Amino acid sequence: GANGRLGRALTRLYAPRHRVTGWTRQQLDLTATSSIPTLLGDAQFDLLINAAGLTSVDQCETDTEIARLTNLTAPQLMAEACAQRGARFIHVSTDYVFAGDGRTPLTEADTPAPLNEYGRTKLAGEQAVLAACPSALVARVSWLFGPDKKSFPDTVIEDALLKPVVLAVNDKWSCPTYADDLAKWIETLFVHHPSTSGVIHLCNSGYASWQEYGQRALEIAEELGLPLVAKKVTGHSMHGFERFKAIRPPFTALSTSRFTSITGISPRHWEDAIREHLVQQFGPPD
Repeated sequence: GANGRLGRALTRLYAPRHRVTGWTRQQLDLTATSSIPTLLGDAQFDLLINAAGLTSVDQCETDTEIARLTNLTAPQLMAEACAQRGARFIHVSTDYVFAGDGRTPLTEADTPAPLNEYGRTKLAGEQAVLAACPSALVARVSWLFGPDKKSFPDTVIEDALLKPVVLAVNDKWSCPTYADDLAKWIETLFVHHPSTSGVIHLCNSGYASWQEYGQRALEIAEELGLPLVAKKVTGHSMHGFERFKAIRPPFTALSTSRFTSITGISPRHWEDAIREHLVQQFGPPD
């Protein structure tokens, strides 16, 4: 996952302080599972972070074998390799392991019940990782955005600069998460709390619908002086949305209380993080 949004953030932020090797899909194809033990066996490392996965929810629904290899088999092989050499393993998972039928932020103690193949393969991957390497850390994250790869707020602003109407789902809620913040939280855990294991939720505080998330991005973009054509995000239901092949869980906001109890760090609100992201992108207001 070195070329993904999180992988790029990890490499960029860790390289000044750690010896970092990043493998892209071309160098380590997670569907070619027979190559994983050999590659890891030949590499020198004491910490392995798996930031890769098949994250397209709808593709997982149709390409089930690729989803299983990428989200389950490959992480299990990584966990086995780390257990054999006594290396630390951190595996990135998702809020989609939950059914999302409540209205209270979910803790690590809440029972997963995935609604789609993406969530099912990611949950199976979590379980396989922890069975193979009980000292592993499984970090569930949600709605990642950041400077290294275009994400939802960037797309909304791009559309709003050109189109009079911008649409976003208004009946699905979760926690937007800034990739740079996530990278720093992960580093805090492996540097200062290296014995932390099991499942942990990592995201910015607060939650929003896609519409609210996009609307806040447009408001900040307008403050920064961008010549927006559309200044409002129009909401629509995810039900009956033609592009969706897979069922989505409605409410998957994550509680980060375990992370705070371990580290003393309370993640900042997602609105503060998105403001930083957009100011870095477009410059401060005049």
